[in-house]
Amino acid sequence: MNYYAALDVSLRSVHLCVIDEDGEIQAEGQVDSEAKAIDVFLRKLGLEITSVGLEAGTLTQYLTYGLRDAGYHVVCMEARQVSVALSAMRNKTDKNDARGIAQLLRTGWYSPVYIKSIESHQIRALLSSRKAVLTKCVDLENEIRGLFKVFGIKLPPKLGHGSFDRAVRETIETDPALCHALLPLLDARLVLYHTFRELDNRTRHMAHQDPVCQRLMTAPGVGFVTALTFKAAVDDPTRFKRSRTVAAHFGLTPRRFQSGEMDNPGHISRAGDPNVRCTLYVAANAMMTRSSRWSPLKVWGMRLAKQRGHKRAVVAVARKLAVILHRMWLDDTTYRWGTEGAP
Repeated sequence: MNYYAALDVSLRSVHLCVIDEDGEIQAEGQVDSEAKAIDVFLRKLGLEITSVGLEAGTLTQYLTYGLRDAGYHVVCMEARQVSVALSAMRNKTDKNDARGIAQLLRTGWYSPVYIKSIESHQIRALLSSRKAVLTKCVDLENEIRGLFKVFGIKLPPKLGHGSFDRAVRETIETDPALCHALLPLLDARLVLYHTFRELDNRTRHMAHQDPVCQRLMTAPGVGFVTALTFKAAVDDPTRFKRSRTVAAHFGLTPRRFQSGEMDNPGHISRAGDPNVRCTLYVAANAMMTRSSRWSPLKVWGMRLAKQRGHKRAVVAVARKLAVILHRMWLDDTTYRWGTEGAP
């Protein structure tokens, strides 16, 4: 007989529910949210567990790898679909959620979620750290500009790191009160900026040492951040049957609402990783506005911009760029620039 174990995971604990192939509950319990604790609980039952199912969440990667190492077949379910299914239950408790997930696992009414590799998560961790430090650095700069406005002091809108630091120090050097208030912010910003430069150099070095990223960076507008972000998000290009589905996976294709005679395409779905969507948009915009070299993709985008507007054209180019990058990775090729010139 087949037995199915479901996990309702929280930060500190996990509620478990084990059912048989007829849907009858065989065991329930609560353990710490550690793979070893879950393994001990399941082995004590003496049942041959067919599958272990859990909802996608922050601890999904950690528990999935731990349970797979222990010999279990682990299924990660799409959180949105599980949430809709569990919403039909009258009482919302962790115990009932585990029971509902177990039934979903038994019936197969779920969409499996791909579990990315450790390397992918390591790349994402570096990119997230770089972005977080840069954001804090910009926040401090905006805070200083905001404090200056109170005293009627207006700094130029565009200043490099060194120019901004000099401009602020020259402005406040004759005012002891402002020195006491703003010098700590300047010093903190300086530390953050040096940290950002270090993380930026690590990220750049990682991209230039990676053969996949080297190929992706041959595409117009694609720099080291876009290449690394795309690689970490896709992880395994063979998991997409068609390159076109990559754009839909990252939320760059329109939603569709069809009922009877009504069929209305909407805005892009914005599904998937927002960081990938953002970097692809930035790459597409850079290619169309800053790149001086023409390519078939840029020619197509500029023609579309004249018809539909710049923003829609950039989204369309980002969508096409995602498809091209996936195909380049899958075919182990570089970008083909072609011979087209300006339209």
